[in-house]
Amino acid sequence: MTDLPPLKTVTDLKLPRYLGTWYEIARLPMRHEPEGCTDVSAHYQLLDNGNVGVTNRCRMDGEIEEATGEACAIDNDSARLEVSFLPKGLRWLPFAKGDYWVMQVAPDYSVALVGSPDRRYLWLLAREP
Repeated sequence: MTDLPPLKTVTDLKLPRYLGTWYEIARLPMRHEPEGCTDVSAHYQLLDNGNVGVTNRCRMDGEIEEATGEACAIDNDSARLEVSFLPKGLRWLPFAKGDYWVMQVAPDYSVALVGSPDRRYLWLLAREP
């Protein structure tokens, strides 16, 4: 494996502006999001505990599938989140968290590029489908 430079993220992500609904425009293929999954969206909301509630939706074989999770900032950096979709009582498990790092966001927060520092995950998101 090659050594990769550190993944750069948005230096001052305004979390309140980032919250809301995003639509997946493109992604790297991944096993937990099957190829036949269409109309993918993610909704982010601020929770009472300061973390971010995550609701992902997609259409699979004509049915809407939904996954809910919770994300928390790494080192108080809102552009670097760890998210877990395990049941609430198990979300503390460290091996069940995935990285969600906001690498770029348009000045008007209409488009974002999100990925993981290991470069295994990458999404292009937009406010409009």
